[in-house]
Amino acid sequence: MWIALIGALLVGLSLGLLGSGGSILTVPVLVYLVGEPDKVAIAESLGIVAAIAAAGALPYARQRTIDWRSVLFFGIPGIVGTYGGAWLSRFVSGPVQLVLFAGVMLLAAVLMYRRSTPRPVSTPPSAGGVTVAARKHAAWKIMLEGVSVGVLTGLVGVGGGFLIVPALVLLGGLDMRRAVGTSLVIIALKSVAGYLKYLDVLADLGLAVNWKVVGLFAVVGIAGSFAGNWIGGRIPQHRLQRGFAVFLVVMGLWILYQNLGVLTG
Repeated sequence: MWIALIGALLVGLSLGLLGSGGSILTVPVLVYLVGEPDKVAIAESLGIVAAIAAAGALPYARQRTIDWRSVLFFGIPGIVGTYGGAWLSRFVSGPVQLVLFAGVMLLAAVLMYRRSTPRPVSTPPSAGGVTVAARKHAAWKIMLEGVSVGVLTGLVGVGGGFLIVPALVLLGGLDMRRAVGTSLVIIALKSVAGYLKYLDVLADLGLAVNWKVVGLFAVVGIAGSFAGNWIGGRIPQHRLQRGFAVFLVVMGLWILYQNLGVLTG
């Protein structure tokens, strides 16, 4: 169990440092270290990440580095998409969900690594820190991606911060730190929606979440998120992102290996 608690601490550190990666770590920890059934682990992951992300957003709220307009445009469509994805999950087997999850991990690794590579950026004239192009097009683009990431959240139990943060930077015109804080609020909202729907899905299957596991992981993860927020201002982000990307590749390939064998017999 101690190894699992270390995993919970890493979940919180990841969310506090990068504004993403929490669910991508939580599901494997719950399945392979705690021994939870796959669908139960996905549901518990959403509850745990909701609590950690909400707590992790508090320092950003105090520092006024949350863009509430983006929360509105991304968060509400994301909640709708998450609820729909959780509903769809009842028609998908656990191993298929984990294979999809592994594919998401590999995609996240690519995005994390690319984002960690410094590159020159030409910025159009802006007003109030948001580019003219972003102001014109960000609303519908952010809403569309909000729905898409929401479906992914509900289906495979990932908060989607690795997709939300780049969207907020590229489409919403936010700086990295503001995007991380905003991402945490959006992740919390979407994860709560998915978690509540999953309670119904599990009840239909005769399963239930382990509240002790959810509570314990949430407490340890929240402590990790505050530590991650403090450490994040002292370590170069590109190094963290590259290291995390490598870790995701290893974990993604391992999960694929485990579950493709189940699906192919």
